[in-house]
Amino acid sequence: MDTFLLEAMINGILLGGVFALLTIGLNLIFGVIDVVWIAYTELVMVGMYAIYCLYSGLGLPLLVACLIAVAFVTVLGALVHFLIIAPILDSPPINQLLATGGLLFFLQSFATLLFTTDFRNIGVRLPSLQLGGMFISTARLLAFIVALIAVTCLYLFLKYTYWGLAIRAIAQDRHIIGLMGIDQRWAYGITSAIGGALAGLAACLLVLQYDIQPFIGNSFGPIVWMNCVFGGLGNLVGGFLSAFIVSEIIAISGYYISTDLSYACAFAAFIVIMFFKPRGIFSK
Repeated sequence: MDTFLLEAMINGILLGGVFALLTIGLNLIFGVIDVVWIAYTELVMVGMYAIYCLYSGLGLPLLVACLIAVAFVTVLGALVHFLIIAPILDSPPINQLLATGGLLFFLQSFATLLFTTDFRNIGVRLPSLQLGGMFISTARLLAFIVALIAVTCLYLFLKYTYWGLAIRAIAQDRHIIGLMGIDQRWAYGITSAIGGALAGLAACLLVLQYDIQPFIGNSFGPIVWMNCVFGGLGNLVGGFLSAFIVSEIIAISGYYISTDLSYACAFAAFIVIMFFKPRGIFSK
């Protein structure tokens, strides 16, 4: 196999780790609360700016800054639910889309007001690993490992804890689960907090690879949404697998065609597949 093609495929798999983290977070929220968070990737932007302020502004150690940022975005995820989603939970879906869409523009505008549209970074760049004739991104490798650990922890939480069981149960039937003695409000709040934590963790991984600006969520939002629909909305396993499939399409098309058109090729493949599997390739 061509060394450069193999390098592109490996980096594609590593990129899929972060995509999988975001896709699972968004799919978890949709599967449990049945609300589409348009502003989900903006939580990642908030987390990246939090790390920038704590690390570059206050001089905290990077690990401490990342832990504080994850905790902050976790709380933010819960607040988004209780302050914005909960009051309109039983309203028509269009109202929910408008509310989360309004949150998206608010967060982007507020970040622009505070930090302007200048690109910022924390000044940390990890060197690449050289394996034979291939160069592997250390930042992506680290992100891939952390993403797998996070997904494994989430799986164990959902399978072996009381609230994990409650979350899986409420995803199956949100209306009758209250008769089983489960407080739906807490289940929704915990789910939103977990989704926020995954977004905060993704921010810690992406801040090592990308510059920060108020509209960086637009760079990942369409891909994350495509992964969710591609694997089946609300399907955690499907979203996880689709993240790697889409990232490989991006990597291989970027090698054979052009890196500028790689994302367009992924969306083209997505549109074609939706004609045959409109509910997603892993839908039940």
